[in-house]
Amino acid sequence: MLHKLELISFKMCPFVQRTMVLLNEKNVDVEVTYIDLDNKPDWFNKISPLGQVPILKVDEDSVLFESSVILEFIDEISLPSLQPETPLQKAQNRAWMSYAGDMVMDVSKMARANDENGFQQVFDNHQAKLAKLEANHSGEDFFNSNSFALIDATYAPMFMRLNLLSELCGVDFFADTPKMKKWSAALLSKEAVQKSVVPAFPKMFAGMIGHVNGYMATKLK
Repeated sequence: MLHKLELISFKMCPFVQRTMVLLNEKNVDVEVTYIDLDNKPDWFNKISPLGQVPILKVDEDSVLFESSVILEFIDEISLPSLQPETPLQKAQNRAWMSYAGDMVMDVSKMARANDENGFQQVFDNHQAKLAKLEANHSGEDFFNSNSFALIDATYAPMFMRLNLLSELCGVDFFADTPKMKKWSAALLSKEAVQKSVVPAFPKMFAGMIGHVNGYMATKLK
């Protein structure tokens, strides 16, 4: 069944981006409406229970919120599914997809850290999480295998931001996690990931670091 989809978005939001990765990968038609989260329109506040993006409007009169729910809905209406076939592996993937939420927020905390000590604390915590992912990763291009799956869309925004922090500020995130380095490269080479953000995103990300004027701003190249 075909649905008319409208994605309510904020250009810097990683949780919107993971939705765009999947929409791109599955060639699903969608209208994208950008809003300013610092000046939310009244109509958005009425349809968003949490006041957050993404919001997916379905056939104009139905609304979905929470990116994980939106991802599974998109996957189910645009076959073939990108979820594992067995219930156990599907459940395991869902657990690791949930794990991604904290990790992408860690990247934001690193980019906005006030000083070196604050940055280092978040960095060390994030590296420990990467090590756990490393231990559970297939070792192939993507998390489960050489085939792109729903879980890979979930992690793409994190890896794009880690890559930008590395390029802009000289931070090495993958010195001890070769599987993560390979996974990041595979994800960032995909057209579906590259087109999941606006063209100005790298410049906007660098501008955010400079505007915050924290520890990472002192490292900008």
